[in-house]
Amino acid sequence: MRAVTVEPGVANSLSLIQDQPEPAPEEGAVLVEALSVGICGTDHEIIAGLYGEAPPGADRLVIGHESLGRVLEDPTGTLQPGDLVAGIVRHPDPVPCSNCAAGEWDMCRNGLFTEHGIKALAGFARDRWRIQPHFAVKLDPALSSVGVLLEPTSVVAKAWDHIERIGHRAEWQPQTVLVTGAGPIGLLAALLATQRGFTVHVLDRTTGGPKAELVAALGATYHTVSVNDLQVEPDVVVECTGAPTVVLDVMCKAAPTGIVCLAGVSSGGRRINFDAGALNRELVLENNVVFGSVNANRRHWDLAAQALAQADQNWLSSLITRRMPVERYAEAYTAGPDDIKVVLDFAS
Repeated sequence: MRAVTVEPGVANSLSLIQDQPEPAPEEGAVLVEALSVGICGTDHEIIAGLYGEAPPGADRLVIGHESLGRVLEDPTGTLQPGDLVAGIVRHPDPVPCSNCAAGEWDMCRNGLFTEHGIKALAGFARDRWRIQPHFAVKLDPALSSVGVLLEPTSVVAKAWDHIERIGHRAEWQPQTVLVTGAGPIGLLAALLATQRGFTVHVLDRTTGGPKAELVAALGATYHTVSVNDLQVEPDVVVECTGAPTVVLDVMCKAAPTGIVCLAGVSSGGRRINFDAGALNRELVLENNVVFGSVNANRRHWDLAAQALAQADQNWLSSLITRRMPVERYAEAYTAGPDDIKVVLDFAS
């Protein structure tokens, strides 16, 4: 079968293998026919050789962690042939740590977790893949064209879950949300914020393209000014850029008792002058919280599936700006200036 692979740690080793072996039964009881795979910044970093780990005994890693497929067989009876599913990316470590043992593998404490298409587990960019029933998330059949967005939605579903848990440390009546960054994660974070009934502002530096229209379609407000120039004091900030100056600015922008969730990952290596003492004073005196959030566990994937089922399907479709057949994989994995979400189609 076909599979998109890399040699981990070797830059630009991306290749389409035509004779990839069928997935071994040990990978999971559920056999799935791939429909599509989403592409994100993690894939680009793996292709650049920055990280990635092949399964034990393998030289190459099948990439792809944003999946959508149809069940071909499930001898356990948990799923039925034809069911639309996505595969959960992270699996608990084998020890396991206390969090993994409790099903909170997104909060793994010892770093021994594995991840499809990233770390020691074959990814979903292949014609067929296997997974254990507990790690297959069933989707509403109406999501057949947009269900590949489930993985990034699970990331923001976790972010909102933790925001709400932190918020209930006291009487909490948030009204205004700021999302920085209008990529897939930022737009989906704004979607979940509007589903909660908040007044939502989205900040991005892009002045052209579809982002402003997508934000407006949610009933939110799009901004291209700096954080400091915003005439908004948000109760909640979901920071999705990872840009160091934006990260620091939003910490200072949040309202008293505000919550800042850092969902973007910085590349590091850039130093800026900043008054850390003033930031400390503000955070302490205003009872603000800043926390980081990444990945998701089964509960968050289920919440994400519910959020997608409730969303406007045309709006979700608009997030997918390019669909490419597998044969054009190299083009698909080359970032374009107007991309929001690029999808590699296996069913085309």
